[in-house]
Amino acid sequence: MPAKKSESQKPELEVKIDPDLRYEQAVKELEKLIADMESGKFSLEETLLAYQRGAALLKHCQGVLAQVEQQVRVFEA
Repeated sequence: MPAKKSESQKPELEVKIDPDLRYEQAVKELEKLIADMESGKFSLEETLLAYQRGAALLKHCQGVLAQVEQQVRVFEA
């Protein structure tokens, strides 16, 4: 019989980013997260959560940039 997973072994839930979050706001939050992580003021668990949030923010920013790039291509055509 397989062992039960403890609470600490549960996979983290995916971090959700508001799709309406403006690019500039996301970059500002990402920069603050990076500065806070580099300062060493987070615990290990907080650092992991900050990393996950930062990765989600980065993905959001990349998506926004891709959309803008596509719009520019349409305007140039």
